[in-house]
Amino acid sequence: MALTQSNMLALGTKAPTFCLPDTVSGKDLCFGDVRGEKGTVVMFICNHCPYVIHVNDELVRLANDYLPKGIGFAAISSNDVVQYPQDGPDKMRQRALELGYPFPYLFDETQAVARAYDAACTPDFYLFDDQDKLVYRGRLDASRPGSDLPVTGADLRAALDALLERRPIPETQYPSMGCNIKWKQ
Repeated sequence: MALTQSNMLALGTKAPTFCLPDTVSGKDLCFGDVRGEKGTVVMFICNHCPYVIHVNDELVRLANDYLPKGIGFAAISSNDVVQYPQDGPDKMRQRALELGYPFPYLFDETQAVARAYDAACTPDFYLFDDQDKLVYRGRLDASRPGSDLPVTGADLRAALDALLERRPIPETQYPSMGCNIKWKQ
């Protein structure tokens, strides 16, 4: 596991489109299918990363809190499943069902979507407004495995609340940190 920071895609970037298989429903879902009326969170996660495991319960709480408010959510795993079979579609489906993910868990087999988002680590978070423009990217909160800080989702929640209340998104945005995306050789 190599600790990696997110690349911090430029604010204002239009959401890169995608169509990926949802490991739970078996359907191909595109950005337009997961997009929320008031905004959309796209997150890059995987099954085995301890940084993702550390925040999984908060991801479920966060989505359950904001889906009814018009925010769409999608989780994407882009890891090389030859080298990391625990991140393959069958295991993704199992994890999503075990944890009760209220959002689709999409498989980016070609890694093209991760590259389009300039994703670097898991977890990595992107919040787009109702015009599909990037308004927040970076970390969920300051908690890390072993840090003794509670997982609250404070940073992303602050951005979501500001978006919904039509206030300026906090300018200070910290990169996420976690396992590097496992790129194909």
